[in-house]
Amino acid sequence: MKRLYSFLLPAAMVLFAVIAFAGDPQILLSPGPEPSTATFGSINKVFTGDWQQYGQLFTDWQGGLFSRVFLLILTIVPALFLLHFILIGAKKFSHEGSPVFFFGLFTRFIHWLAALSFSLLVITGLMVIFGKFIGGGPLVMTGRSIHLLSALVFAVTAVFMFFIWLKDMLPMPHDILWMFIMGGYLSKKKKPVPAGKFNAGQKMWFWLATVGGGVMAWSGYQLYAFDGMTDQLRLMAILHNFLGAALIAFFITHLYMSLFAIKGSLGSMITGYKPQEEVEILHSRYKM
Repeated sequence: MKRLYSFLLPAAMVLFAVIAFAGDPQILLSPGPEPSTATFGSINKVFTGDWQQYGQLFTDWQGGLFSRVFLLILTIVPALFLLHFILIGAKKFSHEGSPVFFFGLFTRFIHWLAALSFSLLVITGLMVIFGKFIGGGPLVMTGRSIHLLSALVFAVTAVFMFFIWLKDMLPMPHDILWMFIMGGYLSKKKKPVPAGKFNAGQKMWFWLATVGGGVMAWSGYQLYAFDGMTDQLRLMAILHNFLGAALIAFFITHLYMSLFAIKGSLGSMITGYKPQEEVEILHSRYKM
């Protein structure tokens, strides 16, 4: 065993020298006037790369890219829906005939609790993103505290929503057809579209809000606790920001569909009923 160690140690030293010399011959020479920390940095760069460049990249993203991404979403997405409303307009359905029961009382309660907490998450999250533009200080810190409390409430409601709607939110073959025609929202004509209790767009929002919300809660906790390696926290921040941007884009879409794209749509989450004609057109695969 001693002979093995006596062989491996010199071999390791030679291998180190070869790799270092191949990467930068100056490493094997005298540091000269250069500080020893800089020499060590040169050696470390050969084997691990310059990790500081990623720290600078993160700093640049955190300082400017993320705020620009959110600003683009807050301007472009509403602008597209405004254009849609002007050119296509809202779909209107007759309220004659027997209304179709869609959502139970407990489901509606969970949905409104989730809607309230998620709305607060969006508002306070944007306060943090644009903190320096609104003065920072106590206002942003208060928003951060509300953000944390809202996240706890939404996390609980997301679990309930996941199990309540899981069966109806599973992908179906007709969802592909719905995507091809964009749910019929690009046409003023009222033709039956391929969708069950929930359409493909609602299903995407469901999975993003529940599973994505879980990832947001996990990454947000890491950032709040500030417990972990620096690179891990940077990754959590990047994940939290980009996923948050996607959630806000879908949230705005959900609001537009509920408040403007379908006249009276919001009423179904108040009374639990949808007009029969709306179900026959927008949920043609749903068994009443």
